[in-house]
Amino acid sequence: MSAQPEINQRDLRNRSREIMDAIQGGQSFTVTRDGHPIGELIPLRRRRRFVSRHEFAAMSKTAPDLDLDAFRADQDATADTYLDDPYAR
Repeated sequence: MSAQPEINQRDLRNRSREIMDAIQGGQSFTVTRDGHPIGELIPLRRRRRFVSRHEFAAMSKTAPDLDLDAFRADQDATADTYLDDPYAR
């Protein structure tokens, strides 16, 4: 059994507005034809909203300080330190 509700082709045609409103609200559906799943209707990811400079500055004031030495040490520990060409044979 699928995790999302199934709708058949006829329901999709007859209840398209209701179904589109549900998708816009975050609901997903599996579309069936003759009892067999043929596709999925899923909501698109929502676009990120614009954050103004003032809002970003206010959020940044409460952000934790960055320890640049620890950050560099983490980079050095995970970065490949070999200078040879990885594509060389």
